[in-house]
Order: sequence, then C-alpha cells, then structure tokens
Amino acid sequence: MKKIVILGSTGSIGVNALKVIDKLGPDYGLLGITAHSNIKSFLRQIHKFKPKYVTIFDFDAHKALKKLLPKNIKLLAPGVEGLCEMSSLKEADIVLNAVSGSVGFAPLIASIRASKHIALANKEPMVMAGENIMKEAFRWKANIIPVDSEPSAIFQCLQNYKAKDYDDAISRIFLTASGGAFYKYKRSLEKVTPAMALKHPNWSMGAKITIDSSTLMNKGLEAIEIKNFFGVSIKKINVMVHPQSIIHSAVELKDKSVLAQMSLPDMKLPIQYAITYPERLTCPVKPMDFFKLAKLDFIKPDFKKFPCLELSFDSARKGGSYPCVLNAANEIAVDSFLKGQIGFCDIPKVIAKTLSLHRPASSIVPSFGDISEIDEWARLKAQEVIRNKKVKIFAK
Repeated sequence: MKKIVILGSTGSIGVNALKVIDKLGPDYGLLGITAHSNIKSFLRQIHKFKPKYVTIFDFDAHKALKKLLPKNIKLLAPGVEGLCEMSSLKEADIVLNAVSGSVGFAPLIASIRASKHIALANKEPMVMAGENIMKEAFRWKANIIPVDSEPSAIFQCLQNYKAKDYDDAISRIFLTASGGAFYKYKRSLEKVTPAMALKHPNWSMGAKITIDSSTLMNKGLEAIEIKNFFGVSIKKINVMVHPQSIIHSAVELKDKSVLAQMSLPDMKLPIQYAITYPERLTCPVKPMDFFKLAKLDFIKPDFKKFPCLELSFDSARKGGSYPCVLNAANEIAVDSFLKGQIGFCDIPKVIAKTLSLHRPASSIVPSFGDISEIDEWARLKAQEVIRNKKVKIFAK
C-alpha cells in the first residue's frame, strides 16, 4: 500500500484529495495530514480517516488540538518545522503539497531531499526558485508531478517526451485562464471589494488563489511555474482566456500539431493523476458530454486591465530573483486587500513599486538561502510601501 501525506488537508485541494483517496481503494492509504488553523474541520478529518501523524500550523491551534487528539495519533511540531517533518516521514511514499503561498517552500525542499513522489499544488515555490528546485529533484531522484489543472494538462500532453526533450519538442504552450470574476466586467475595477473578487465563476478555491485569479496574477505565476517546470522560454507561453474551463491547457509541438487535455472543471482529476502517476485509474468525476458543449471561447487577455500579468511576464524575462520578489509582494498585497487595507487596483501598484526597489546582487539564479533572504526583504518592503502610502490607497 502506498502511504500518502497531505500538507493542507482542510483547503480546497486537500478536501478533494481526501475524496479521491477515499475512492482509490486499499492500494492507497492516508498516513498524515496537516492544517493551518481550522481545528473543527481538521478533527472531523482525523476521526474519519484516522491518520497516524497530524499537525496544525498555528501555534495556538496546536495547543488546543493537543488536548483533543485521540491518544494513538502522533502530533508533530507546529509551524514550518512540523510541515517539514511531515513531508519527509520515512514511511511516506507520496507527499501532496497543497499549502498556500511561500510557506510551502521549506516543506517542498524537505520532501525532495527525502526522495518522495511529490504531488505539487503549491505553485509559489516553483515561482520563487523553480530552476533550482528541478535540479534538486533530479539530484535526489524525487518525482514532482504538478497538480494545478493547467500545468497538469501540459504534463499530460507531453507524456511521450522525456524532460530533457521538452524545450526542443514544444513550439508553443497555450495556458488557459477562466478569466476570474472580472474578465467581462465593464465598470471600473477601482471599487471592487473582496467579496466581489472572491466569487469565482468556475472553481471553488481558497481566498488567496481566488483573488490571484481575479487579478490574473494566478496565470502569471503559473506561466513562471511552467517555464521552470518544463525548462522552456517564457516567450513560448501564451495565456488565453477560456471561460468554459474545458481545455485546461494545450501544447503545440514543433510539427504544429496541438495536443490539449480536456475535462469538466473538477480538481479531483489532476489530484488523482498526480497521486497515481503513471497509472490512470477510475476517477469520481463527471464524464464529458460533448453534445452539451454549446461552444468553446478563446480570448486574448487584456494586459492593461490586468497589469499583474505584465508584471509576471516581465519578472520571468528578467529572471534571477525577480520572480521571488514578485511572489512575495503579491502575497502581502493580496492579504492587505482581503483585510480592507488597500483597494483591488492597488494590488499591482504595490507589486510594481516593490519590484522597482529591488536591486539584485547578481543575475545568477539565487541559492535556496538567498531566496529566503530575498523573500523576507520583499515582504518587508511591500509592507513598507503600503504603510507609507507610496501607492494610491482606495478610500472606502
């Protein structure tokens, strides 16, 4: 039996992963789960699936959980330490990294160095240091399979090719985007509230990724992730808005054939594929009915309306430490927007100002140690930008 660890079991990816594991049968079992702070949901999962190891990231929640756990379940340390311990457990065969943001960076490195089969839903580490992460995975013989539907689609389209041949085989990548909440929005985005931005038309996701979808930053981050994962030039990646979310991405090969992966929008499919790869097993998703598809639309994204896209591609072109700064500034800006401290249109302004203040010491790809320092600098600088009102803050 293959034993699975889920980092972030109470989030949308984690909840769907548990549904998948519940249907996979006796060949797959749950070894450990982690959550951020949602004790109520976490305890329900613990009582249903009875994992051997658990931990919760938040220190106060960790103290409370300790008093409520069944005695036969081992509670690991809180914070990043516990995530790293969970992701490198000797007994674990598969690690699903579904935490949100850069907090997943250290656990990903830990699971790589433990030579695990990694189902990766946490794109931010691949944005921060993707080139070095892929080198580290090769060094430790860790297998990284993307979980996000778009990189998963590209990965599935390239199954006849070895990783070293990706760049030569690929002419173009078509990275699809639902468009989020506002691609058809005709009014000014200045007065967009968090509640409005959190209404995604197709997917049920966590708050941070839903806001990223509404600014199209999610596509920018995915473009950088895909660039690093598949070792291709950012010039080969083309974003196109596909509101139906049926084609999850496509690859044009050098002979101009286009391969696409299609399915109804349901994250259980790419989650299961990442867990069971290279096998394909029966999956609890609805089958496609082509006769009910009225049409499939493809629209060029508006880079002026959604400047986060241009900031992402520009950071990818500059390379080095710029994507790390982009990601950190975005996390701070999104968090501030959700807290009502800045407006929706201030998100790209905070990111742009933080990027403009960055003075990289070198154009060389930063080490993991350098990345941690750059990430911390960018967060502090973005907070300073907001605090000093160097962007025009939306007055409620």
